[in-house]
Amino acid sequence: MGYIGKHGVEALRRYKYSGVDRSYVAKYVLQPFWSRFVTIFPLWFPPNMITLIGFGFILISALLSYIYSPHLDSPPPTWVHVAHGLLLFLYQTFDAVDGKQARRTNSSSPLGELFDHGCDALSCAFETMAFGASVMSGSMILWFWAIAAIPFYSATWEHFFTNALILPEVNGPTEGLLLISSAHFFTAIVGARWWTKSVKEAICWKDFPSIIADMTVQVLVIWIMMIVAVTPTVAYNIFNVYKIVQAKNQSMISALAMFLPFFALLGGITTWCLLSPSDILGAYPYLVLMGIGLDFGYLVGKMILAHLTDEHKGLVRSMFMTLLVFPLAIANALFARFFKGSTPIDEKFLLQGYLIYTVILYFHFAVSVIKEITATLNIYCFRIGRRKVRSKNKRF
Repeated sequence: MGYIGKHGVEALRRYKYSGVDRSYVAKYVLQPFWSRFVTIFPLWFPPNMITLIGFGFILISALLSYIYSPHLDSPPPTWVHVAHGLLLFLYQTFDAVDGKQARRTNSSSPLGELFDHGCDALSCAFETMAFGASVMSGSMILWFWAIAAIPFYSATWEHFFTNALILPEVNGPTEGLLLISSAHFFTAIVGARWWTKSVKEAICWKDFPSIIADMTVQVLVIWIMMIVAVTPTVAYNIFNVYKIVQAKNQSMISALAMFLPFFALLGGITTWCLLSPSDILGAYPYLVLMGIGLDFGYLVGKMILAHLTDEHKGLVRSMFMTLLVFPLAIANALFARFFKGSTPIDEKFLLQGYLIYTVILYFHFAVSVIKEITATLNIYCFRIGRRKVRSKNKRF
């Protein structure tokens, strides 16, 4: 069964991307750099390949974090922090110039938007692995993933309703990534253990209120990011959607219902981790992050595709299909707690099964949609130009 219906085919052919980055840092500092950087790519180089290479930098960063901090509780070597910072900056650069290359080569398409944002959604989990290793997050890693995923999902949700991706004056893809890159470089100087110290010990300033002074730097960063970055971003997105919904005389409750699959994902994995008798988040943080990262990528991908094809019916219901494992996992953990014994199903086995399921589901979705869009628009994914239309009477 295909992911795109007849109405979606026509919508894809009509679709035009609309978006703007209002960031002053992007406008006056990064945009001039990106405009020069894109010229290193020849005109035959496909934009989606630039996107894929940029995503590859994040994968390398995640791999380094796994090698040198398999449980996110040991300090990696100094050069790894420097590598994390450089790789993230390269990812940001490639993520910015793929669109410029598409316009430069007149090869912009809905597939490019889906491919770009799809890789960005996956990067929320893989960059969290790198950052978690740099700050020795341990089991707090789920908080750092949530800080990245919540505003990303919220911005995608806003784009779904407003038909335009408007990044405010201070935003995650610009200032946020620069801040994380800087944090990696800073860690190379002070060491990863600095983040595990109390605020009064790390900053050597004893005039902090005790409630803050006794926090670890990791926890303080989580609170600051939730208050300063996540909450204002989500409020901004909701306000913009509210204006659109009111203007069209639609239901805001129905609009907000699109958050249900994401919060079911976040709530499901959080509940499982809290109840887990084997501490899956502490023992297998990379399995957890990869599973929910692919799950998140699927949720975001389905929403973007629905926006591109203008096919919204059954979207929320279909997005819930990835979350079927959580009731089983939670019941499995509760059984062990109530009966004070081992779980009926080994939690590592469940976690591996969840990961395999999300890998199959996500890649089936991604490959199928790429094939459908390239066939519909008569384009290639990793090549510039139109596909040759073969005669129905000709064998091939």
